[in-house]
Amino acid sequence: MEEQLTADRFPRASRYHPEWILAGVSGAANSLWLTEWLTEEMELQPGMRVLDLGCGRALSSIFLHREFGVQVWAADLWFNPAENCQRVQDAGAAEGVFPLRAEARSLPFAEEFFDAIVSIDSFMYYGTDDLYLNYLARFVKPGGQIGIALAGLEREVDGSPPEYLAEWWAADPLYCLHSAAWWRRHWERSGLVDVELADSLADGWQYWRRWVQTIAPANEVELRAIEADAGRYVGYVRAIGRRREGIPLMDPCLSIPAEYMAKPLLRE
Repeated sequence: MEEQLTADRFPRASRYHPEWILAGVSGAANSLWLTEWLTEEMELQPGMRVLDLGCGRALSSIFLHREFGVQVWAADLWFNPAENCQRVQDAGAAEGVFPLRAEARSLPFAEEFFDAIVSIDSFMYYGTDDLYLNYLARFVKPGGQIGIALAGLEREVDGSPPEYLAEWWAADPLYCLHSAAWWRRHWERSGLVDVELADSLADGWQYWRRWVQTIAPANEVELRAIEADAGRYVGYVRAIGRRREGIPLMDPCLSIPAEYMAKPLLRE
């Protein structure tokens, strides 16, 4: 276990105890590895306010606070904020990590509240929406960064997936996964951010395989698919965009006021 969760590529993450990491599993990726990889190219400074969107069990949030001295709002819909609060307290991070339950499309924050936004291995569940970036960008200050690191593809799958991926694809539909190039186009066409980086993790499929071998060794379908693919399609991707100055954002329509007026149903 010690060997599986230690990687020269991720020296910061490798300092954290394997038992602590395993107790905080919340998805099909090592959140510390992805957070370290993403933040290598982000400008995080002590005291910044950061939204960790889709934080799972808040391991990434604790990592961000401990490693960079930022204040982190650890937002997730699926995982209990009371559990995350206890984990944060035990990690000695209660003064800088604030867990809450939140839906990605209904965030309870003031506009331009955050200096940066990160999302670790969850953005594919909501961020593929053509209008989502317009909604999310309002919560980060102009000039602030939005960064994502997540499961993805080296290149897009056109039509049906390769035969060796078909069983896994059918059992756990992966149509929400996309390449770094796809994310770059998706964000650039919004006109809201300057995309500073969009790439894939070198040998990402091997880190994916190592993680599944560690947390779910009985998941033979996924392991067979990853090994057969050997990085041709499956891996990890990241993207970082900076909110442009002076670009107006479309106000989200949250409700329509009641304005019913009775009118004749049929012509006389």
